Amino acid sequence: MIQTPVQAETAAQSSNLSNPAAATSNTGFDVKKFNMREARFNMIEQQIRTWEVLDPVVLALLDEVPRESFVAESQAGLAFADVELPIGHGQTMLFPKLEGRILQALSVRKTDKVLLVGTGSGYLTALLAKLAMHVHAVEIIPELSAQAQQNLNKAGIDNVTLHVGDGVCGLPNQAPFDVIVYTGSMQIRPSAVEKTLAVGGRMFAVIGDLPIMEATLTQRVSEDAFRHEVLFETCLLPLMNAPRLTRFEF
Repeated sequence: MIQTPVQAETAAQSSNLSNPAAATSNTGFDVKKFNMREARFNMIEQQIRTWEVLDPVVLALLDEVPRESFVAESQAGLAFADVELPIGHGQTMLFPKLEGRILQALSVRKTDKVLLVGTGSGYLTALLAKLAMHVHAVEIIPELSAQAQQNLNKAGIDNVTLHVGDGVCGLPNQAPFDVIVYTGSMQIRPSAVEKTLAVGGRMFAVIGDLPIMEATLTQRVSEDAFRHEVLFETCLLPLMNAPRLTRFEF
């Protein structure tokens, strides 16, 4: 039977795992680091692949970028769980499987200029930066943007420009973009922001209201034409200051 790298290391280090202190001092084997690798492997195999994320580039990227480095140290053990992990200020990280689906749908290329609305802790920013030429990430909460900058610096990622402000209306002074990603939901599709896409550009946005929201992909096929596709149903926290439908009461 062919073993994965994680399975092989598990077998080789099984005796060390029974005595973590001795393993670290005598062999240099870092049990904590190994456990994170195993958790990351399980996340990819049990959550992300099973949610139809099969692009080998995306799967390799999720294995490469250490998700645990973008959460508080006290939450590192939950970094790979199938949950929206709180990151403070009433905000959460996206589900790992959702991040995988976003990356797969957008097919980000090395020549792409990306706009991300909702920087959060910087993890999705880091993933996009690994694939793209440059990422502009906008965050309305200054403390989160500052934390994301620290996380990106520690990860050695420097092809990112962070902006503090309201990104609902995009970043027109940096347009056009090849890729636009919204990490919060909106009731109304941002048609004005679509027009800041370059021809051939793609935008991911979750549109709708509870209990049903739709993850959508918009592609600009020409100067005047856009193609809209519903990818799947999901639920996200609403984007701060996003425009809302006008409701008439009788």
